[in-house]
Amino acid sequence: MFMNKTKVLLILTQDVLDGARVLAGKATAALKLPVSLQIVLRALIEVGLKQKDRPVLLANIEDQAKAVRLKRARRHEQG
Repeated sequence: MFMNKTKVLLILTQDVLDGARVLAGKATAALKLPVSLQIVLRALIEVGLKQKDRPVLLANIEDQAKAVRLKRARRHEQG
């Protein structure tokens, strides 16, 4: 299943992480299988990538891209 693996560092807000943990707990209860945070995050990424034309997804991408740009500009201004 994971023949071609790459490691990635994700920096998430505590709210997002907590939501993913809640989803892992609900999935564990519903499926009666242990579901880790990693499994949940991997599934969310895979599902999100399949929804290329969703306006909400595009808006979220735009918000995050603008936040990164703003953070970099502030860092550049500070020297």
